[in-house]
Parts: sequence; structure tokens; C-alpha cells
Amino acid sequence: MRFLVWLFRAFIFFSLFAFSLHNQQPASVNWAFGYAWSAPMVIIVLAAFAAGTVFGVLAMTPSWWRHRRLARRHAPEAANTQPMPLPPKAEESRQPAIPDGV
Repeated sequence: MRFLVWLFRAFIFFSLFAFSLHNQQPASVNWAFGYAWSAPMVIIVLAAFAAGTVFGVLAMTPSWWRHRRLARRHAPEAANTQPMPLPPKAEESRQPAIPDGV
């Protein structure tokens, strides 16, 4: 299984590497007021991905804080409860087909 995971990672890496090699032509992003940014296309795609990641993390931050606050508030209650007992194993719960004394 670990081999398949590493094979998948290698596939993703080489696919992205080939993508970057094939997209080195210059491209421009036109902003407002006539401002334009020219860079290789792979840099523009990388910048858009990074900006989207930062935006997603910042959008999730209030929710993370709220969940941490709720977890911290309920942590003392959870520490006082007893854990549920585990169910018996399948081998222990089986009854013998013929009683021993017969």
C-alpha cells in the first residue's frame, strides 16, 4: 500500500513538473487602471493557487476559533465521564456447541 501511495505522489510530482516545463511562455494579467503584470504562465498559476490557499485559510479561521473555544469549554465535562467498555471479542463471546460436562 505504501508503494502505491509513493507511486501516486511521484505521478503527481512529475505531472506538475511537466506542466511547469510546458507553460513557460510569457503571459500577462491585466489589472484595473491599465496596470499589467507580465510573468511566465507557471508563476501566474502558482500565485493564483497560493492566493486561493491563503484566502481559504483566512476564511476558515473564525470557524476554527469557534470550534476550539467550544472544545475547550466542553473539555472538563468530557474528562469527568467514564469511557464506554469495549465489546467482547468474537472468540470470547462464542458459546461452545456442546457443553463441556455432557
